[in-house]
Amino acid sequence: MLTEQNYNRDFPRHQFVLQVVGYKNSGKTTLITSLIQRFKRAGYTVGTVKHDAHDFTMDTPGTDTWKHQAAGADITAISSSNRSAILRSRPESLHSLLEQMGNADIVLVEGFKQEAYPKLILIREPADIKLLRELTSPNGSAAILWPEANTALNATSINPTIKGEDSLLAADPFPSTLDIPHFDISELDSIYAFIHSRIVSAANNK
Repeated sequence: MLTEQNYNRDFPRHQFVLQVVGYKNSGKTTLITSLIQRFKRAGYTVGTVKHDAHDFTMDTPGTDTWKHQAAGADITAISSSNRSAILRSRPESLHSLLEQMGNADIVLVEGFKQEAYPKLILIREPADIKLLRELTSPNGSAAILWPEANTALNATSINPTIKGEDSLLAADPFPSTLDIPHFDISELDSIYAFIHSRIVSAANNK
């Protein structure tokens, strides 16, 4: 059986894709960086993908590669003794980006909310609970709760027939109302263990 202790690169690869989603300032990047460190210590090859809702600049204005792109190049590659990068002047789907990460054992995706991969859904405010109703969350998903949301959710339940904030009703405790695991944002080791168990299961069942 594959475990963290006996994991090695000779084991048949089963790439695991995990999305980390939530509203702005919900801690997505901080959580991802913590998970990267843990997976790297366990011997995994880790890829990351980030979706930016706004335009972004990866290259510094005035550099040679910036000049190439500004002149209209459709694709620009740069390589140094330590790293390389490819810039394309077009958006790409998550599927296309994942195809380019075939050597990664696990890919952590920040954003792309509507894709149907397992998710860690960050809930910072009670109103954010609507994400759990709106998103496709297959097996392997979990809710990651900030303290203020955890406190509120322990005294509320979700009524899917009512829209908006009125759907937060004082009723049964949160753990009995949702068929999804949940962790406090501070439980990083438990979150990692939860994900790792899914990776091990997927690899052993391949």
